[in-house]
Amino acid sequence: MRAQLDAYLRELGAARGASPHTLRAYRSDLGAFCAFLEERGIEKAADVKPRTLRAWLATLDEKGLAKSSLQRKLSAARSFFKHLLQQGKIDTHPAAGLRQRRGERKLPSALSVEELETLLAAPDTSAPDGRRDRAILELTYSAGTRAGETVGLDRGDLDLARGVVRLFGKGRKERLGALGPQAVAALQAYLADEKRPKPSLRAKQAVFLNARGGRLTTRSLGRILERYLREAGLVRHASPHTLRHSFATHLLDRGADLRSVQELLGHAHLTTTQIYTHVSIERLRETYEKAHPRASLARPPKAAKSLKR
Repeated sequence: MRAQLDAYLRELGAARGASPHTLRAYRSDLGAFCAFLEERGIEKAADVKPRTLRAWLATLDEKGLAKSSLQRKLSAARSFFKHLLQQGKIDTHPAAGLRQRRGERKLPSALSVEELETLLAAPDTSAPDGRRDRAILELTYSAGTRAGETVGLDRGDLDLARGVVRLFGKGRKERLGALGPQAVAALQAYLADEKRPKPSLRAKQAVFLNARGGRLTTRSLGRILERYLREAGLVRHASPHTLRHSFATHLLDRGADLRSVQELLGHAHLTTTQIYTHVSIERLRETYEKAHPRASLARPPKAAKSLKR
């Protein structure tokens, strides 16, 4: 089954355009599943039964994994066995009818507009790294890009004259993102910088480069954001995806319709985008409770005692 897993992952990357992050997660989850089966003497996919999957999930649950992690691992197993069924390697899908209760979906974290302004102003643009980092932060917030989309940008994907960027999301799905004036100016300053590292042969078309001229990685992107969060005095945890969440939340807060935000984020399904409406409702509730004179009354006041005659 290890060979079948390797073949499945190759197809997932080549034919279906799965991202490197997805491939790493699937390889880890399904590799651990194969190890679980091998410990029990199961070497063929055809020998995996629904009770086998239940035992695997029970083992993971005993380790204290979050419901979301269990669901992700089960989804990986489902996809793998669906592939084997389509290839004629198995006759029945062992996960058919198996249901795993989803955990409560967490609301995405977003920075306030004031926090974003502080963060975007943090890079020192008198230094080459600062000009690059300002361009990264401005672009990410302006277009709502994923980390992989940001570091994967090529020069030909930018149309700064029109304020447009071409993005390749999950499954290499293409969409256009909007660049505001601040993002365009930051990108122009960075790309015109004579001190910008000379790109290596493999990163010749890359927009964002590291000090050696290679393409910037998502891990480096995370470290860059952590640095400026500290410098800006924002002690809360945030990731590059937090800027994407902030992008969507701020659009909805200012009246953008859900369909437009869906298109800008590159979501395949509207239900994925709808979670941001809950974030906006929470913000409205916070504003209401702070501003309305009677909002702080969590429960009705007690009835006054009757006067004694």
